[in-house]
Amino acid sequence: MSQWLNKVIDDAAQVQDYLAPMRQQALDTLRSQGWPSGRNEAWRFTLLSSLKERNAKHLVNNSNVSTHSAPAIDGLSLIDIVFVDGHLVTDLKALSLPTGLHIHSLSNAPADTQTQIATLFGHVKPQRHLFGLVNDALCQQGVYIEVEAGAHIDIPVRLVNLATQDTDGHTRALVNMGKNSKCAVIEYGSGSEQSFTTAFAEYLIGESASLEHYRFAFFTQDAKQVGGSHFSLQNSARLNSTLVGYGSELSRVDVDIIHAGEHAKAKMNAIYLLAEGELFDLHSTIEHAMPNGTTQENARGIVGDKARAVFNGRIHIHRDAQKTLAELNNRNLLLSRRAMINTKPELEIYADDVQCAHGATVAEIEEQALYYLLSRGIKRSKALVMLNFGFIQELVNAIPNEAIRDWLLPKLSERFESMEVK
Repeated sequence: MSQWLNKVIDDAAQVQDYLAPMRQQALDTLRSQGWPSGRNEAWRFTLLSSLKERNAKHLVNNSNVSTHSAPAIDGLSLIDIVFVDGHLVTDLKALSLPTGLHIHSLSNAPADTQTQIATLFGHVKPQRHLFGLVNDALCQQGVYIEVEAGAHIDIPVRLVNLATQDTDGHTRALVNMGKNSKCAVIEYGSGSEQSFTTAFAEYLIGESASLEHYRFAFFTQDAKQVGGSHFSLQNSARLNSTLVGYGSELSRVDVDIIHAGEHAKAKMNAIYLLAEGELFDLHSTIEHAMPNGTTQENARGIVGDKARAVFNGRIHIHRDAQKTLAELNNRNLLLSRRAMINTKPELEIYADDVQCAHGATVAEIEEQALYYLLSRGIKRSKALVMLNFGFIQELVNAIPNEAIRDWLLPKLSERFESMEVK
């Protein structure tokens, strides 16, 4: 057991609220599961030594947390819910919400809503996630978002998680979408200072409901962040998810998509970009538990000098999930011989009437293409940006919201310039 995890368990045991039974269950699992060893498949390529001996730190001075805000996206109105260093700083009661959308804090929800939260909390996120259990046990700062049946919410909800100082923060979101509803949710996180945060979100997508989802994990340098986005799809539900991640000292995202109903469709595109010496770890699991489901997953990574990326993508076709269509592709571009990618796409199929495919590729920058651009008088840094954009352009163009796409493009260009091998 690690020093940090021992302190987490001691702190969590002191938390008493309406979620106490769930917290206790998480604590029991943490005590029995313990700290993952190097032989643990889920953490084999991601070292946790920097966290193992960390002192669990609580926010001492929160006087300046409200001075931080999320970046604006030109041409797009947003309902922002901001967490700074693990503390909710948005006054939810002051938000002007469209008809059919309700947002409550986990700590101050009305009694009847608390009952609903307690019923749904942890319903989607698997119990195998170590830091998901830590989040279960410690999260007191979080929100419950409910979209009424038939409601179409045109303004995206953005969950903002900012890490600004050396402290631990644990935030949670629970999104419950009713039948035939529609909405968009953006998870945005950033920070570069020494810190550690966990941020998990669960989505229950009702029958014939549609979710447009984004996760921007822009943690860099000394920031350590572990989180997950977890989805349950009922009959004919639709999910279109886009994930963009940077690397840092420790950056890990887990995605779980559960086809809990028939004729559900899920699309997931992921892009990860690592500068020198950084780490990014993406684990995804697609559970096809019901027939006639469709999944399309594409992940592309660009890995800088001495950086290390980890991708583990698993599609599990259950015995009753006949007529499933599922495809998983992972492509990686290494910017130097000292860059590394550990990629493991998996298919586990127990049904016999399915169409499934998976694959992975690893390549380096084409010297001929680079030489061609340099010979045309284009600076090397600009040429690398052009080649990198070409590698991920298909996934960027697939982003359904034009304003988000236009906001993201210059950020990616700036990121590519910082990834150039010197």
